[in-house]
Amino acid sequence: MQLGALTALLTAVGSIAFALKFSVIDPDLWWHLKVGDWIIEHTAVPHTGILSRTAAARPWVAYSWGYEVMLARAYGWGNLVGIGIFGTLLTLMVAASVFWMARRISGQFWPSWLLSIAAFSAFLFNGMPRPFFFSITLFCVTLALLIEASRSERTQLLYWLPPLFMVWANLHIQFVYGLAVVGLFVAVNLAQRANRKVGFAPDYLEAPKLPSLPLVAIFVVCVMATLIGPNTYHPYVAVWEYSHAKFSYQVIIELQPLSFRGFSHFAELLLGAAAFYAIGWQKKIDLFKLTLMIAASVIAFRTMRDAWFLCTCAVACISDVIAQRAPTTESENADRPASWLELAGVTAVVLVLLALFTRGTNFNERELDRAISSTYPVNAVNFLRRNPVPGPLYNNLNWGGFLMWYMPDYPVAIDGRNDLYGDDLDKLFYASQSADTGYTTDPYLNEAGVVILDSTLPLAKILTVDPRFELIYRDQIATVFARRENASGGR
Repeated sequence: MQLGALTALLTAVGSIAFALKFSVIDPDLWWHLKVGDWIIEHTAVPHTGILSRTAAARPWVAYSWGYEVMLARAYGWGNLVGIGIFGTLLTLMVAASVFWMARRISGQFWPSWLLSIAAFSAFLFNGMPRPFFFSITLFCVTLALLIEASRSERTQLLYWLPPLFMVWANLHIQFVYGLAVVGLFVAVNLAQRANRKVGFAPDYLEAPKLPSLPLVAIFVVCVMATLIGPNTYHPYVAVWEYSHAKFSYQVIIELQPLSFRGFSHFAELLLGAAAFYAIGWQKKIDLFKLTLMIAASVIAFRTMRDAWFLCTCAVACISDVIAQRAPTTESENADRPASWLELAGVTAVVLVLLALFTRGTNFNERELDRAISSTYPVNAVNFLRRNPVPGPLYNNLNWGGFLMWYMPDYPVAIDGRNDLYGDDLDKLFYASQSADTGYTTDPYLNEAGVVILDSTLPLAKILTVDPRFELIYRDQIATVFARRENASGGR
């Protein structure tokens, strides 16, 4: 029955992922794909703003290069269907890792199954499958190792962390979240032991169980492991730059605080509240779990995209309380973990069911292409291929990644790599596309030979009466302008 329930859960997750087609409509997908192609072609990782005409010489860290190579290989194998399958597999990987973490910590199947559903409803389908899905998966492994090591007093379990961080640092920049949690685990241990030496050991706090020196050594090795790779220390530079960014957090919806306008936000709130209740319900409070939940709440409520951080921490904390409250009886044998053979069987059945599901849906090359064409300027680019116009190109931000991939002969003016362009360029393009008065002095617009804009943007409307440009194509999705021959800055 348990294996059937797990199969049903994962099949439902995969089916929803296929139906939503998030894997092929994500605006960031395309620049990741193009960067992956570049890495494969040059057998090197870029360190400047490749594929951009406005920031080509700026330093840039391809901190998700491992993901990008896998994405490019998926497209090379199966075109759009390959990308769709890759994104769906990433979603299933996250779902499986959350359940595995809860099951590993709690030792109970059904509470883990229910907690997983609660977590999925709070964050899983709010974000499109991107490199941070690897961060969620590896973060779940990290939390499981920390909690199990503390509970069993086996420091040896943490020896898995350095190789985990070596891989993680080459997949996504949010390895710093995991590193920060390991650092918090060590810091709480050191603080409690220091306080005990001076006689401050409150009865309501759970005593530290692991020796401090090995923990510090493991943390240091984890930090060193993140430096292994083509980017060495540069991801930390990118983190520092992200910490100073302001504008992108004002205009990008997923980087803004929770609005509580959807069910998932309330699910996240309730899951976090349940975790705090579970921690306080214990006779002795685990200071690490309490500080972890406080930090996770601050981060997740500040940024919608980080809902996963709070939800996974909450699932781990609740699972640990379930394990401690569970009675030790012979009946626990009925709730034994599934064997590798059983898990392989579940995986095979899920894949077969999903394959059957896709045969009865529109998840195929033609329909995926149609979904892309209804979101991105496919027809406009095809028009330019038949009627070439000299560049340089000016485009809106959301389409930069797609144009980078679908129209590679024109280096883009801007794309979704906010860490490359910075607040100043982002502000400039955002103001111009909003048709603020400063658009007439935008140097990148002034030098553009061809302009492709979302038809709903104010700039797309106001340029129809701008003497510098001529309207050459328009549909419901995109509007294309060419510079007039006699205009200032013309071709």
